[in-house]
Amino acid sequence: MIIDKLENLEKYYALNPLFKEVADFLKANDMNTLSTGIHKIKGDDVYVNIQGAKGRTRDEAVVEYHRQMVDIQIPFSGTETYGYIPVADLPPAEFDEAGDCALVPEAAPQSYVTCSPGMFAIFFPQDGHAPLITDESVLRKAIFKVKGLKGEELKG
Repeated sequence: MIIDKLENLEKYYALNPLFKEVADFLKANDMNTLSTGIHKIKGDDVYVNIQGAKGRTRDEAVVEYHRQMVDIQIPFSGTETYGYIPVADLPPAEFDEAGDCALVPEAAPQSYVTCSPGMFAIFFPQDGHAPLITDESVLRKAIFKVKGLKGEELKG
């Protein structure tokens, strides 16, 4: 997991060259006016889901993880807190291969981090995360999905 300011996203290109596609998209688009829904950037390798999602409390948030895709999550309308727990510490869960997601509602995060507008959080396949913890009734945010590098995918 990485938490940083958007202005520093280019410092992470070495981790995955597709992160540059995300940075270029952010520079070319006004995220506050982009329509809700999925916008393809580079086929199925890079896309963004613009959401207006209901805020949750820490108790309501559900831990999730992905095997194929890396999440770059960016809140726009307010702060967002994310629960964190390594996937290796999670109990077994049913994994939706088509949706590249497992939900683990019985898991409790081990720690929490908060992003304000102008910041991002990157979650890799080894990072269990519980998003949408916020006081906002509806949080406007972007979730960039970036294909993981070969060998980066989570096994098991």
